[in-house]
Amino acid sequence: MIPAMIENRTFDEIAIGDTASVARTLTEQDIQLFALVSGDVDPEAMDPAFAKTDAYQSIIAHGMWGGGLIARVLGMELPGPGALYLSQSLRFTHPVRIGDTITASVTVTEKRPEHHVVRLDCRCVNQHGESVIDGEAEVQAPTAKIRHARMTLPDVQIARHDRYRALLDSVAGGEPVATAIVHPCDAASISAAADAAQRGLIAPILIGPRARIIAAAAGAGVDIAGFRLIDSAHSHAAATQAVALVRAGEAQLLMKGALHTDELMSAVLASDGLRTDRRLSHVYLMDVPSYPRPLLITDAAINIVPKLEDKADIVRNAIDLAHAIGIACPRIAILAAVETINPQMRSTLDAAALCKMADRGQIVGGVIDGPLAFDNAVSPDAARDKGIVSPVAGVADILVVPDLEAGNMLAKQLTFLAGADAAGIVLGARVPIILTSRADSERTRIASCALAVLMARTRATPKKAAA
Repeated sequence: MIPAMIENRTFDEIAIGDTASVARTLTEQDIQLFALVSGDVDPEAMDPAFAKTDAYQSIIAHGMWGGGLIARVLGMELPGPGALYLSQSLRFTHPVRIGDTITASVTVTEKRPEHHVVRLDCRCVNQHGESVIDGEAEVQAPTAKIRHARMTLPDVQIARHDRYRALLDSVAGGEPVATAIVHPCDAASISAAADAAQRGLIAPILIGPRARIIAAAAGAGVDIAGFRLIDSAHSHAAATQAVALVRAGEAQLLMKGALHTDELMSAVLASDGLRTDRRLSHVYLMDVPSYPRPLLITDAAINIVPKLEDKADIVRNAIDLAHAIGIACPRIAILAAVETINPQMRSTLDAAALCKMADRGQIVGGVIDGPLAFDNAVSPDAARDKGIVSPVAGVADILVVPDLEAGNMLAKQLTFLAGADAAGIVLGARVPIILTSRADSERTRIASCALAVLMARTRATPKKAAA
C-alpha cells in the first residue's frame, strides 16, 4: 500500500548503501504524455505503427524512464522532498517497450559534507531482470526534516483519435463515391467538399449558382477545376436537382451546403424524392475519450418530437449504422430522466414499448433496454449502485434520446466539454445524407463523409421490419 505521507531523509540521516526504488509499467498513454510535455511531435514518433518499433521506444521510452522515473525516486524517496538535482549521467543499455514493467532504484555511494552532496548509483531493470538504464546522479540533500501528505495525481486523459483514424482507414483505397453537394456557396461547405475529395472519399458534384460557387471557392482558396459543376438558380432548385441526380444513379450520396436543413429535407421527402419505408433520422457517431467504445447518439438533428413509431425507425437506422462500423449486436439504451416507468413521462412509456417491440421481433439486430437514465446507460458503477441488472446498462453502444433538443445538447456537450470527435449522417433515405455545419471542425466534416461513404458501400436500401 502506498503510504499517505511523504517524508524525506536529511543529509545526516542518509548512510552509504541506503537504497530506494519504484516500479511502473510503461503504457502507450505514458508515451503520448511524454511527447506532449517534451514537444517531441516528430511524425514518426507519433505514428502508432512506428511506435511499436525499438527505434521509437529507445528514444522516447528511455527519455521518460531515464529522466522521469529515477527523478521520482530521488524526489519522493531518497533523499525525497527538499533535494536539489545537481547532475545525472545515464547509459541506455536495452530497449524499453510498451508493457514493460521497469523498476528504478538508487543506491547511495558517496556523501560529501561540503554543500551536503550525495552521489547515488542509478539503475533501471525490466521485468526479466535485464538492465535497461544505468548511471549516476548527484543531489544536494536537505538538512531540514520535511513531512507532508502525498498529493493525488491529476486524472489526465488523452484524446488520441484512434477511432477517427480507424474510420478513415476503413474507407481508404476505394473508389471515390459520387456525391451531390447542394448549394456549396460558402467557404465552409466548399472546403468540406474539397477536403473530402482530396482524401479520396468523394467525387463532388457541385450544384448551385455557378457564380456564387466560384466566388466561394476563390474566397476559400479551393481549386474546384476538377469538379463537375451544375448551375442552378437558387438553393431550392439545387436541392431538387441533387435529388434528381441521385434518383438517376449519378450520385450515391447527398451533402448539405449553405442552405437550411429543412430546405434540403423538403426535396428529399417530396413525392419524387428519396423516401423509403423508413423514417429519416440523424445519427452521431461519437469518439469520447473517457468512453471505452464508439457511442452512437440519435436523433439530434431531424425529428423534433418523435412519436413511438418514429422512434422505432430511429432505432432501426442506428442499428444499421452500428452494423456498418463493425458492431455486430449493438446495445441500445432508450434514454429518459429516470430508469423506471412513469405514466407522467412519455419517454419512459415509449422506452417500454420499444423494448417490447424488440421482444416481438419488430426491431431486430441489437439488444434494447430502457428507460435508462444517461448515467445508468454509460456507467457500470452507476448501474450497479442503482441495482440495475441489464445487458445494456453501463455499456451502451447506442443512446436513443427522447427528443431533438436532448440529443442536440448531449452531442454538443460531449464535443465541446468532453473533447469528443463527432461524425453525423442522416439515414432512412435512399442514400446517406451528410449534414455539414459552419461550426463543424475539419475533423468532423471528414469523419462524416467517411461514415457516409462506409454506409453507401455496405448497406442496401432500408426496409421496415414486419409488424
